[in-house]
Amino acid sequence: MKKDELIQKLVDSYGNWFTEDGFENRQGGTGRMTQELYPYTSLFSPIRINRLTIKNRVVMAPMGNCQMAEETGRPNDKMLQYFFARAKGGVGLLTTGLVPISHHIDASVTEKGNYSYFPRIDATRTNFMGWRDLAQGVHARGSRIFIQLTPGLGRVGNPQCLLTKYQLPVSASLNPNFYIPEIPCRPLTDLECDRIIRNGGQAAADAQTMGIDGVYLHGHEGYLLDQMTSPAFNHRKLGKYADWQRFGIELVKSIRKRTGPNYPIMYRIDLSLALEETYGERMDKVKSLKGFHNGRSIADTLDYMENLVKAGVDIFDVDLGCYDNWWLPHPPAGMPAGCYLDVSKVAKEYFKERGIKSNAGVEVPIVAVGKLGYPDLAEKALRDGKCDMVMLGRPVLADPDWCLKAYAGKVSEIRPCIGCQEGCVNEFVEGGHPQCAVNGRTGFEDVYPAEFPKTTAPKRIGVVGGGCAGMNFAVLAAKKGHTVEILEKADQLGGKLNPASVPLVKYDIDNYTKWLKAQVVKTPGITVKLNTEVTNDLLRAAGYDAVVFCMGTKDAVPPIKGLDQVAHIQATDLLMKPELLGDAKKVVVVGGGAVGVETAYFLSYEKNCRVQVVEMLEHFLDGACTANRGHLIHYLEKNGVELLNCSKVVEFGKNLVRISRNVSAGVPDPYNTWQPILPKNVENPLAKKPGSETVVQELSCDLVVLAMGGRADDRAFLSAQQAQVAPELYNIGDSFHAGRVLEANRAAYNLAMEI
Repeated sequence: MKKDELIQKLVDSYGNWFTEDGFENRQGGTGRMTQELYPYTSLFSPIRINRLTIKNRVVMAPMGNCQMAEETGRPNDKMLQYFFARAKGGVGLLTTGLVPISHHIDASVTEKGNYSYFPRIDATRTNFMGWRDLAQGVHARGSRIFIQLTPGLGRVGNPQCLLTKYQLPVSASLNPNFYIPEIPCRPLTDLECDRIIRNGGQAAADAQTMGIDGVYLHGHEGYLLDQMTSPAFNHRKLGKYADWQRFGIELVKSIRKRTGPNYPIMYRIDLSLALEETYGERMDKVKSLKGFHNGRSIADTLDYMENLVKAGVDIFDVDLGCYDNWWLPHPPAGMPAGCYLDVSKVAKEYFKERGIKSNAGVEVPIVAVGKLGYPDLAEKALRDGKCDMVMLGRPVLADPDWCLKAYAGKVSEIRPCIGCQEGCVNEFVEGGHPQCAVNGRTGFEDVYPAEFPKTTAPKRIGVVGGGCAGMNFAVLAAKKGHTVEILEKADQLGGKLNPASVPLVKYDIDNYTKWLKAQVVKTPGITVKLNTEVTNDLLRAAGYDAVVFCMGTKDAVPPIKGLDQVAHIQATDLLMKPELLGDAKKVVVVGGGAVGVETAYFLSYEKNCRVQVVEMLEHFLDGACTANRGHLIHYLEKNGVELLNCSKVVEFGKNLVRISRNVSAGVPDPYNTWQPILPKNVENPLAKKPGSETVVQELSCDLVVLAMGGRADDRAFLSAQQAQVAPELYNIGDSFHAGRVLEANRAAYNLAMEI
């Protein structure tokens, strides 16, 4: 197998990085919102790209702008205001999400009827207006913006085009589709490749004329440009594009020809797909992975990058991975901070050693990516010469003023990203538009003002429950001018955020929980009453103008025979008090959702337990973002955790759990991380249906951990409504609908804006 030692070392480290000494607040460990290196003289120094000067070293990553444009592809006000907020927040260089240049060639980039879910810069002059307005608005706020162009999606495109438009997805070769591997991709002809290249030159010329500051080629992550320029995907034997470097080089030459020598060209590339290093021998066993051997080595990629510079590229950002190991190009909560600094360092040192300069005669900046939203860490990476710029995606969705706050030395005020990817990625995968779990305004900048308007009718508001929704609502309502009392039955604020922040891989949640609690303390107008059991009489006697219930969920307890015979505990209780694990070494976790799987990870890696996880559904972490799901499952398997899907607990006994397990053909591989779970409204007609053959299996254990979810606990709200305890009553967060941080914060933000 074709492997790189550095890539193997990095990939192996992404599961157990927190087991090494000295991992706190450093590259390859946790990231913290400290400001020990302030003032950030490197972060906030200018840099030249070709002949364009960027005011600081921060690049906003290309977070796909799906569903943020009209169906013709014209950027709408939602997209414009989204970028304007980050420009106003001080980001030096903004980049858009991907904009396809392969319409009518790659059928997956549009819907039936040629409607677009991506922004477009082709087809009609009316699309130009949106780009012109975007460029002018960004410039008016002191930032620069590049448009990200993609030759297409190829094998990672939506295969529904086969059903809706009767056209196969395309690729460099006869590759399987990522979402439904049973569907093959049609190889592009050389003439189609030529047409895409011409489209790229035209799109760049149009962008330049509209005032966009540069173009940014989407050449990583296994999209079509990566498929054409990696021998893992490009198996062509005939024609000019059998040379896997040629398509990318010709595309750059086409852009340079149409835009002249001074227009910046940026290229996003993976130093390695890291497929061999991720899956090892499984590459020969899994049908959809078998054809992807022999991806670019580090040496291959560096040679290609050098040739791209000769063709006209001015700047690169470099990462790892592709869709088939999706947690690498989309590093989730459990990945370490600064996870790809060693990758950018390799590219930077190669260019320096060889004295490589751009056609403009200047050094070629290397942009580092991968969980760098911690100012001290980002500053140190620049000072240590591991990169020339840092790319922040999710951190500037969580807080568009990241740059302004870091520059002013107000790091403690930066709202931390939690790495969940539920709003920024999963939301548009499911059919929405980009949002943010911790920032209710993200994606709604066209709807909500930047600052909460002061109320003209101040109210006394009681908030029942001091968890995520309760704390967020209280802070926002108090900033509007209301007087708020938080009534919390526990001895501390935080609710379910507290146990969620205990595992070391959840350091981002820990950062956010601490930040949110600090906001409650520092915001005038909020009183907190802990250890307070709320009753209707208490609420009525308080004389509130409004009461907001945010009481969270009630943990499910299974009505299964024999539970009283086995030592058991709720997962959230165990995380809050890990000492309750006692001497248990064999643990069965019942429930394969987020809580169950994260608890299993904690028990396996941090407590050295032998862990088995039982899940009734076909898939573990069903509904979670593909990147987060893949990261957890892959490294659970590496540490020997047994995942039992399609398995139902039928009885407990002394030191055992008896399950009925479906073992028939068609039961999905629980460790499958190379293929995503399709959204529920997308049917796969080629999927195998599990049969009905079951076996009874006994699992021995010292402890059963229950993680079977919870139901919305709206009993107090309904009782208070019946008793008419206040003129206004509201029920939000998990006590209305059991969800995630995203739903809790979104509800809190909306209610605070309206009340």
